[in-house]
Amino acid sequence: MPAGRAAIVRESQSRSSSAQCTSVQTRRKQQGVPMSSKLSEIESRTASARQLETVIGAMRGIAAAREREAQARLAGIRSVAATVGEAIGMVLAAASSPAQAAQDAPPESAARILIVLCTEQGFVGGFNEHLLARVERLKADEPGEIFIVGTRGMMLAQERALHYGWSVGMATHAEDVMRVAGQIADAVFARFRDHASSQVWLVHATPGPGLDERIVTRRLVPFDFTRFRVASRGQPPLLNLPLDGLLRGLTERYVYLELCEGLMQSFAAESAARVATMLAASRHVKDRLQELTRDYRIVRQDEITAEIAELAATGACAPIAGQGRGQS
Repeated sequence: MPAGRAAIVRESQSRSSSAQCTSVQTRRKQQGVPMSSKLSEIESRTASARQLETVIGAMRGIAAAREREAQARLAGIRSVAATVGEAIGMVLAAASSPAQAAQDAPPESAARILIVLCTEQGFVGGFNEHLLARVERLKADEPGEIFIVGTRGMMLAQERALHYGWSVGMATHAEDVMRVAGQIADAVFARFRDHASSQVWLVHATPGPGLDERIVTRRLVPFDFTRFRVASRGQPPLLNLPLDGLLRGLTERYVYLELCEGLMQSFAAESAARVATMLAASRHVKDRLQELTRDYRIVRQDEITAEIAELAATGACAPIAGQGRGQS
């Protein structure tokens, strides 16, 4: 091949390679900033997800501890209730006519008060929805006035246009149950004194799987005296109070303890529902972290590939440029 023609071919190849190098560098400059920005965005979202995972873990631990505490306190409440029940049986045995003492309760056909125990805080799934749905069905069967315990239950009742006559905040700690039970008992007995022919029902959840099956509907008034064993003693107990006043006081105390038990069970069920909700949220966050990790690896791999291509193109351009200067 003539020398002049060979020089023309080399110059053409050099220009073509230079154009390819320039194209690669230009494309790298155009793609480099968005790719780095996407990596930063993924890293930021990953850090936020890890912080959320930490918060969810802490909330789950607190809820589990509160559930255990509530379950442990139930034994003490039931022990006191058994003692009061034994005292009621002794008073019934001392009465001249135990059957007459039990007839002071209002008739079964009286107007009802439905006390529903909801939650004070959120993150419990459909806990409150199931309870209010049960109350709505009970009210549809027979009219009654609704007492709502728990701010979340009040908010949901307002959303469902469910009218309620009285409300109070739910206990947020196990030691707060006694105070809330006292407030409910005061409101119930005040309403019961104003309307002597009232029924009082307690609707609450209990710990365990399956919320619909764990909702309990318990009648507090009329008081069921037949559940107490009448003590048979040769010598009657020494009493310093009138039998009717003593029996009334013991009955009110027993109703108060039933409220305490229901509140404690509801608090334990609420904590268990929150644990289940946090577990579901934790699984969701872990799945999201896996997706973010996968996206990060893909974007990082694309960035590395682009860097290798740029280095290869730069290395190919350097000899060509040197050849061009040598020929000139």
